[in-house]
Amino acid sequence: MKKQINKIITLALLASALVFVSCGSTKSKSFPKMYSENPLVMLIMPPINNTSNVEAKDFFYTTLNVPIAESGYYVLPPAMTMATLQKESAYDSENFIEGDLSKFAEIFGADAAVFTIIRQWDKVLVSNEIVIEVEYLIKSAKTNEILFDRNAEITYKISSGSSGQGLVGALATTLADTIDMALTDYIDVAVECNDSALGDIPYGKYHPKHGTDGGEPAFAKKIQIEKKK
Repeated sequence: MKKQINKIITLALLASALVFVSCGSTKSKSFPKMYSENPLVMLIMPPINNTSNVEAKDFFYTTLNVPIAESGYYVLPPAMTMATLQKESAYDSENFIEGDLSKFAEIFGADAAVFTIIRQWDKVLVSNEIVIEVEYLIKSAKTNEILFDRNAEITYKISSGSSGQGLVGALATTLADTIDMALTDYIDVAVECNDSALGDIPYGKYHPKHGTDGGEPAFAKKIQIEKKK
């Protein structure tokens, strides 16, 4: 129950944060192939990491299954999927994103494959920010067509506020912000990014609103979010 309440609060805050990037369209108009193909089983592919942060790929992979599963889809277990992909020399998703995905339908029984391209994954200590930019693609394992696509950039600002103690207080605040920034877990920010990017994904079969959400508003193809800690 607590988890559901937290999700409702998160989605409410997300909706207000995304007003300025709404494209004025609906889910059925923005993602018509999600409704026509009606995928059920989702295979999450290892992220494509285009950044210098070598840990970004594994960190981000662990955060993708929850928002998709909560949207009503059956998500293949990440640990099992990753082990199988590594065994089959399919760990590098860039070798498959433009190719034939029918093999994944045969091996995993997947209806669609979820690809993510990490374009930015930085901590900016000077401005006390964490910036993540990710492109999301859900592609049909039957037709190879794109069913859902989104580019999301989230700027996560760390600020402890003013201490009200003049120059010494300001220096102490800056130091506290820098330490907090250094300790902030990338995974927490990745979760925020996923919740923002996938907040309007059409609901799958296991969601009570499946098939009735086509008229709900859709976000723009490119969104920019700012969050404060």
